[in-house]
Amino acid sequence: MADLPTGNAVIGQSGGPTAVINQSLAGVVEGLQQGLAASGKVRQIFGMRHGVRGIAKGRSGEGRGGSLVDLTRLTAEQLDAIARTPSAALGSTRDKPDEVYCTQILEGCRANDIRYFFYIGGNDSADTCRIVSEKAAEAGYEMRCFHVPKTIDNDLRENDHTPGFPSAARFVTLAHMGDALDNASLGGIKINVVMGRNAGFLTASAALARGVRDSDADPAKRPAPHLVYVPEVPFVMDEFLADVDAVYSALGRCQIAVSEGIRDADGKEIGPQLMRSGEVDAHGNVQLSGSGALGDGLADFLKKGLTPEGGKPPRVRADTFGYLQRCWPEPSAVDAQEARGVGRHAAALAAEGDAGASVTIVRTSNTIDTYRSAFGRSDLSAVARHARHMPDDFVSGRNNVSAAFYDYCMPLVGGLPDFERL
Repeated sequence: MADLPTGNAVIGQSGGPTAVINQSLAGVVEGLQQGLAASGKVRQIFGMRHGVRGIAKGRSGEGRGGSLVDLTRLTAEQLDAIARTPSAALGSTRDKPDEVYCTQILEGCRANDIRYFFYIGGNDSADTCRIVSEKAAEAGYEMRCFHVPKTIDNDLRENDHTPGFPSAARFVTLAHMGDALDNASLGGIKINVVMGRNAGFLTASAALARGVRDSDADPAKRPAPHLVYVPEVPFVMDEFLADVDAVYSALGRCQIAVSEGIRDADGKEIGPQLMRSGEVDAHGNVQLSGSGALGDGLADFLKKGLTPEGGKPPRVRADTFGYLQRCWPEPSAVDAQEARGVGRHAAALAAEGDAGASVTIVRTSNTIDTYRSAFGRSDLSAVARHARHMPDDFVSGRNNVSAAFYDYCMPLVGGLPDFERL
């Protein structure tokens, strides 16, 4: 460790919170305590309040001004308690730093003698690490920057999967299991809108609720959810109507899982086309998760399209899962373990002299009984600003997922309850 810089370390959390993001925070802290802090290379460990806002100068606003929290002497018991708690313990931010903002971040790091920078988040967070690292090098300021992966969308390149996704997928699976029984009891058509603007992994996890690896090509012969629509497959309204009509006509019920990011053949999102107004988020995207417009629009479309002339419209209901998916306080056991592990690995890379990286998860064994994974590294530029999509072999037709996806996702979600019906 003789060649490593001596100074302080800082950790931040960014983007949407998850059920296990604090596991990663605890993993970085304990990794630093046992490594660089024990060796004297790290004097203090700071946490940034509300992500990089906590250290960037001139970024005060709405009560979220710059501030740092001293994490240096947190005990193992405190770290375990924090790790078990969902949502971002330090607070998060949706800020997407540009060049000017990253210069302010670097200034804050220099003012606090930060030599090790850890940021827990998605590909925008990886990009922040990349830009800050490059600016530090240009300024001749030695600082190591590490991205710790997190996103329920599961859309980070270089990773088999991403911390936060398995827990959200477990929630989506269990929610569809219960909802399917409700739908079977009363009949009618039920639409569940699941998060995922660009990637369909989370919506696809609803298919695990069926409890079977292989499902019939005929949607009416599948266990619920009968229909699954992801952004990777063009969504055609008339085909959607025909799909639902076929299931409903055969069963008197139909459960549908649909991604908030479904797109038409031209790549245009269906949600904004059905919305009367288009509120945008901090990144300029039309807000989908905070609105029930997609579900309501699809429900209205089905009611009109499936109402016989002079007859009664079918019973159609829609739920938008929204933020409930992110921080449900019963995470996947695999997710909790791996989220802690990526944090520890980031601290280990720093102690080994790595100049900066994005931590990755690599699957080494794939069955539910023998599932194993390992942690690796990737260059920040390979993850930053890029998005991963569902591979073709995870999709089956226009309204289903494949057995390959089931094999991929089931070990991450974990064991599911057994239900029985009369």
